[in-house]
Amino acid sequence: MLFKLIEKNKNIITSPTFKKIIIILFIICLTLGLFEALILSPSDYLQSDAVRIMYVHVPAAWISLSIFSIIAILSLGILIFKNKNFVIIAKSLAPSGFIFNLIALVTGSIWGKPTWGTWWAWDPRITSMLVLFLFYSLYLLSWRIFDKQKAINISSCLALIGVINVPIIKYSVNWWATLHQPSSIKILSGSAIHSSMLTPLFLMTASFALFSVLIFLMKYNTELIKLKNKGLNRL
Repeated sequence: MLFKLIEKNKNIITSPTFKKIIIILFIICLTLGLFEALILSPSDYLQSDAVRIMYVHVPAAWISLSIFSIIAILSLGILIFKNKNFVIIAKSLAPSGFIFNLIALVTGSIWGKPTWGTWWAWDPRITSMLVLFLFYSLYLLSWRIFDKQKAINISSCLALIGVINVPIIKYSVNWWATLHQPSSIKILSGSAIHSSMLTPLFLMTASFALFSVLIFLMKYNTELIKLKNKGLNRL
């Protein structure tokens, strides 16, 4: 449904007005999120102010996982239906997913030092997030080293293989002994996090999601321009 909406409203989505609306919403959410995270939210009784890294680390991880899952769904559609617009959308989503995956790894390392006493541990969740980063890297690299058709097939296969890692990341804290605590936010059974921390967490997630949309729009528009230029060169 979302992909059909993008395809039907291509001109609206790539318009400067739509981009300006996303920028305004991003600035509002980021400003409110940072104000809540840095000023209004309390420090943790164990981690003190180090807990504030959560407001960057957790949303970045959520966004990177969500984007890779969307890319995998698109990749399945690409291999089955040979939809060219799916190819452009998937390719345009990958850079923002890669960036947020990197942010999640770096902030996780920074958070780990005061919390666990080490910058890095081969924890199941950390390791599986690193594996996701490798899949993102291979996905982007495939577009640079192969010709278009090979890149489409190889990148789609990489996404479908890599998406197996997404539930591993999600449930690694339940399946294995891990330094990470079990999930504190559950849709069905509620949240173990107080609203004073939950509000900035959701605001920062919204701002990161909007930022990823901005990156997507820039990349998507660039890909469309490339296609138009190729079409003109053929004439």
